[in-house]
Amino acid sequence: MVKRVLKRDGRRVDFNNQKIVAAILKAMDVTENGEDIVLAAQIAHAISTLEKEEMTVEEIQDVVENELMNSPRKEVAKEYIRYRNKRNLARRAKTNEIFQTIIDAQANDITRENANMNADTPAGMMMKFASEATKSYVDDNLLSDPVREAVAKNYIHIHDKDYYPTKSLTCIQHPLDLILEHGLKAGHGESRPAKRIETASVLACISMETVQNEMHGGQAIPAFDFYLAPFVRKTFEEEVDQVSDLFNTDYSELKNIKLDDYLKHDLIGLQGRDRALQHAINQTVGRVHQAMEAFVHNMNTIHSRGGNQVVFSSINYGTDTSAEGRCIIREILNTTYEGVGNGSTAIFPIQIWKKKRGVSYLPGDRNYDLYRFACKVSARRFFPNFLNLDATFNQSPEWDENDPKRYIHEVATMGCRTRVFENRFGPKTSIGRGNLSFTTINIVKLAIECMGIEDKEARIGKFFEKLDWALEISARQLDERFQFQKTALKKQFPLLMNGLWLGSGKLDDNDTIESVINQGTLGIGFIGLAECLIALTGKHHGESPESQELGLRIVGYMKDKINGFCERYQHNYSVLATPAEGLSGKFTKRDKKTFGILPGITDKDYYTNSNHVPVYYKCTPEHKAKIEAPYHALTGGGHIFYVEIDGDATHNPDAIMQIVDLMDKYNIGYGSVNHNRNRCLDCGFENADKDLHECPHCHGHHIDTLQRITGYLVGTTNRWNSGKLAELKDRVVHE
Repeated sequence: MVKRVLKRDGRRVDFNNQKIVAAILKAMDVTENGEDIVLAAQIAHAISTLEKEEMTVEEIQDVVENELMNSPRKEVAKEYIRYRNKRNLARRAKTNEIFQTIIDAQANDITRENANMNADTPAGMMMKFASEATKSYVDDNLLSDPVREAVAKNYIHIHDKDYYPTKSLTCIQHPLDLILEHGLKAGHGESRPAKRIETASVLACISMETVQNEMHGGQAIPAFDFYLAPFVRKTFEEEVDQVSDLFNTDYSELKNIKLDDYLKHDLIGLQGRDRALQHAINQTVGRVHQAMEAFVHNMNTIHSRGGNQVVFSSINYGTDTSAEGRCIIREILNTTYEGVGNGSTAIFPIQIWKKKRGVSYLPGDRNYDLYRFACKVSARRFFPNFLNLDATFNQSPEWDENDPKRYIHEVATMGCRTRVFENRFGPKTSIGRGNLSFTTINIVKLAIECMGIEDKEARIGKFFEKLDWALEISARQLDERFQFQKTALKKQFPLLMNGLWLGSGKLDDNDTIESVINQGTLGIGFIGLAECLIALTGKHHGESPESQELGLRIVGYMKDKINGFCERYQHNYSVLATPAEGLSGKFTKRDKKTFGILPGITDKDYYTNSNHVPVYYKCTPEHKAKIEAPYHALTGGGHIFYVEIDGDATHNPDAIMQIVDLMDKYNIGYGSVNHNRNRCLDCGFENADKDLHECPHCHGHHIDTLQRITGYLVGTTNRWNSGKLAELKDRVVHE
């Protein structure tokens, strides 16, 4: 008696003779004599009674062919064989066509799916070959039938589907202190604990670069200032020893001195102990600055994932008020302001300022001066973005200003917007945790399918029925992927599961990661709220209070439903305001083919990102803040607020502060400011002139406009896909 089926991917599932019946009936359906359910059932029963406990898919198909050939319906056997071969050929033909576009280095939405990856290089091409081939394998072998159908019909999108078979997780906030204090060991290499700021800086880079190869998403450091601060002091103590040798005087007592800050000053007029102290401080600051320069340079040049992509990296900082923490903050800001190479804006790491009242926001706050500097840097270099620790949903009752490790209770974010904080299975923290995987719902298609219903209440009611189904299928898909991910062994992630991921330090090499990965989140995202509302009401939420009310009802319903999934499946599900890049045009292109051009809905090449007011809609920054702010409390998996400003922002850093004030006023969790920045691709020169066609520095004509694509920058829009390029063209200034 057959009990199990060994699938192509190695999974074992219960034998189901109804699947055999369905396959035979499909073959019969295209013949002249039509279906014969009795014969189909007989063949399925014959297979089920074979004296084998387990059969492979291929073995079952071979038996079906033989049974049909020995039956009166030999023509069905031919159709069954033809269909089987046709499916294999179709898979190969599609794959071959995609491979050819990669070989020819064609600039299309396949090779430009991720703007941070250069798919034209040999390593990039190899990655795309693997990616596209793997997606087909996932569709055929790893997805359940209902999920596969939902994907095929454009209702949901599984992010990072090409990494599905690897069982990898999405992202993590690095507990960098573990590596700095105990050293790094991964694979064949290891390093000792850090003793000075230069080593700490290098280990921070290596940590993120190494784990990037073990995950399919981004890497972040949640408390960059706190983690590196102790090594400023150690460096200072080294410099005290150096100055003692230099002046042939014992100044070791300076090692115990409490410093209010590390600020460079001229030595003229200083004598004895005061001169020695200032010299040690100056040398320390110089070394910290060089270490921060090296950190930023490395994060923009060290490649991972087979050599085709720099690390998708983020750092959070701003709330360490110690002299050493302030030194780290000041010098990473100085480095960012100066730029890299020929003064170009650094693409990575994405930098995030932690804004908190009483610490790093208001006049009188210890780090207020650095906050003003951060706004000045952002006005020139786009970074840092701003994370609002004062938002009601970003607070923790365990945060204590007197706790030297208070950063544990501060939310941190990935630069792209992914947020992990709440936790049903452990401490409420961002550290050592991340997203496991996420899936996005095409709520626009759900709304389009309801447009033919004239009665408004019935139309909206039908939409919620469809949304309910889409949420159910998304939760199921994420759970199925979780069940697959949890079978991975610790040894498959030599650094990630060697203590970086919360709870992983207790695992042995051959243990599965099942016991620890539930600390992460499963994100259910959405795209195109604006177009969804236009389909249902005729207007988007930025232009209609009625639509805004419905928009909040929709996302609020998603949150309530997903909270229920947390209990049902026992996972940390969350609502994500999806950071769509390749997906922004993918959903739209297919819906346009199905439904045609619908004004305000499918008449563009992209859907509006998550809950944003459309990029083409002219309004003030405050109006945009009022509309988008309430969604941040509903999207615990991540969100972002953008404002586009005009002119050269470098002359108006106060404009950045005004946007942060709006975040504070309207309870916005995370935000940033976009502005014009031209970059010469020949020499790296940058300015904010409009319509710049010739570089005033080298007179080259390869000019690109540096822009933010989702939550991060891209060095050239030449790598943007068609959907995001269309969106970029439509963006208007908020004034």
